[in-house]
Amino acid sequence: MNSFWQLSGYRALVTGGTKGIGEAIVNQLLEFGAEVFIVARDNDLLQQKLTKYRQSGFVVDGLAIDVSKIGAVAELIEIVKNRWGKLDILINNAGTNIRKPTIDYTTEEFDQLLNTNLRAGYELSKAAYPLLKASGKGSIVFVSSVSGLTHTSSGSIYGMTKAALHQLTRNLAVEWAPDGIRVNTIAPWYVLTPLAEPVLTNPEKLEGILKRTPMGRTGKPEEIAAAVSFLCLPAAGYITGQTIAVDGGMTSWGM
Repeated sequence: MNSFWQLSGYRALVTGGTKGIGEAIVNQLLEFGAEVFIVARDNDLLQQKLTKYRQSGFVVDGLAIDVSKIGAVAELIEIVKNRWGKLDILINNAGTNIRKPTIDYTTEEFDQLLNTNLRAGYELSKAAYPLLKASGKGSIVFVSSVSGLTHTSSGSIYGMTKAALHQLTRNLAVEWAPDGIRVNTIAPWYVLTPLAEPVLTNPEKLEGILKRTPMGRTGKPEEIAAAVSFLCLPAAGYITGQTIAVDGGMTSWGM
């Protein structure tokens, strides 16, 4: 395979890597030849996934940890540093949501969404910076949402955190380009994942979503993962600072 289209010898850290889009990203990075370190909160599920991958011959490891908690990021990066000494790929995929009208959110819910969706990715990118710089070809990809580009029914705090990721992407891409680090974001529309399942299994809500989608369907985790994986490949080596909507045309379709 042309070296532009493979990740053999690359080392990748993926948060939220046992379900939905995160699991699909791990699958594709492994298939492209990368060694992957998976981070997730559910240790039982993580161990199941690690066993499956190892039985298939992939080089993979992981840690059950909540990256939104104070101190978790430092612990994680210390483990990665001791294992590899450098890092080629960082996928900030961990995220959550609470759907409510703005006036109904509590301070605790605000903090939960901010810490998981924004602060964790910011802190992890910052902590991983020396390892990504040591690689000489570091790539950070945030998994965001079209909710950061336009209004959706996912809630104001969710949309706010995702929009902040898009600006963080631009800032880090410019600041860290001299260090050989690229930074990009993928912004999906609705994909059938555990996070979106309560919405997509509601016939009325699903109908409204499809009406906003020119392609007339929701996305697949593998389609989002394909875009993420591409941004990690040498073939994408001149792409940085971008937020790419993978949305079936939703953000291009006006009123």
